[in-house]
Amino acid sequence: MAEKKLNYKNYLQLDKLLDCQLVQSKAAGNTVHDEHLFIITHQAYELWFKQILYEIDSVRVLFDTPAKTLDEGKTLNIINRLGRVSLILKLLTDQFQILETMTPLDFLEFRGYLSTASGFQSLQFRLVENKLGLQDDNRIKYNQQHYRGVFCAHADVTALEDSTGNPSLFKLVEAWLERTPGLVKHEFNFWGKYRKAVNRWIDECWLKPALAEEDPIVRETRMLEYRKQVETFESIFDPEKHQVLVERGDRRFSHRASQGALMISLYRDEPRFHQPFHMLSLLTDIDSLMTKWRSNHVTMVQRMIGSKMGTGGSSGYQYLRSTVSDRYKVFLDLFNLSAFLIPRDFIPPLTSSMKRRLSVLSHEQLDEVDAEYQLDISDDETDDSGICPHSNTGNDVTDIENGMKEVKVTFDLKI
Repeated sequence: MAEKKLNYKNYLQLDKLLDCQLVQSKAAGNTVHDEHLFIITHQAYELWFKQILYEIDSVRVLFDTPAKTLDEGKTLNIINRLGRVSLILKLLTDQFQILETMTPLDFLEFRGYLSTASGFQSLQFRLVENKLGLQDDNRIKYNQQHYRGVFCAHADVTALEDSTGNPSLFKLVEAWLERTPGLVKHEFNFWGKYRKAVNRWIDECWLKPALAEEDPIVRETRMLEYRKQVETFESIFDPEKHQVLVERGDRRFSHRASQGALMISLYRDEPRFHQPFHMLSLLTDIDSLMTKWRSNHVTMVQRMIGSKMGTGGSSGYQYLRSTVSDRYKVFLDLFNLSAFLIPRDFIPPLTSSMKRRLSVLSHEQLDEVDAEYQLDISDDETDDSGICPHSNTGNDVTDIENGMKEVKVTFDLKI
């Protein structure tokens, strides 16, 4: 028997694909034109969800190596696949515009045929959330029950257990950030140098201008701004305060991973940090687009059904609106990194050895770098207390700028 020749139709299994739109209104003998669009659009969503899962799974494999180290030769693959996920999500976000060509009255004509079918029952969307790293505790309960309650098939339950039983992309990225070169004291001691740079920046750009202000009202306003800066940075310098924020859900990364993400962001111009910074940017993009997708979904649902109950028994719009919040952001810490950036002029210069480690320069260029970046032993003699010096209760601050008499300011910065 001759082997069937492969062609476009059977390669793509178009007979099956194009024959799986069961229009319920037609089956009931009352065909509603727009139900076909509704089905096609949601099937397209599910096909793209499948591709997103395929890409996320491949990225997780690249991160989760037996040696627990990321092969730098694979980072371009990771960037390419994360970028692909980002573009797919942009497409899915815009796809709502097609659904919105259907009017609320058009939807109402066939909504009853949906019975209890609901988008909440999309297994693949739950798998995407889980594999990215959405925490169970952060989920809003659906109709007062856990989301898993709607999945009863053995294969579905197994898939959900697998998605939460293996390291999520968030956990793998967190472990990768904790290994960022330069965090260890004998390597570069980034945290000690960064803390000193922050103190200098706060001193020069916030404290001194406040103390030099002659108008008492303006001075007090500026001192409040200064204290706010101190409190902000103290929350990341103090490991205990950072952990409190993690337990409260305001932060997710470990203290060490936060340091790694911040170092990559500040030294993004160094050759070996180009791709890591791009990866962090793409993860932020993916999180943003997931939020935008939820937001567009909420808007469309409100437009279509108003405050009516959802077909799956939920509160509909009210439930969906509650999912558009920071608690559904997986990489929340990456959004908040900008609060801890400092001007380029204050970023601690890399030591010669660290410059070499992050470089892809030739030997001749590295020799020039060595001439410019002489290792300063005093750079390693940093305060490792973990607390921002400005945050001590009852600090005495002296300023003698512009010929002013010594001014001593005492204040309490307890949080």
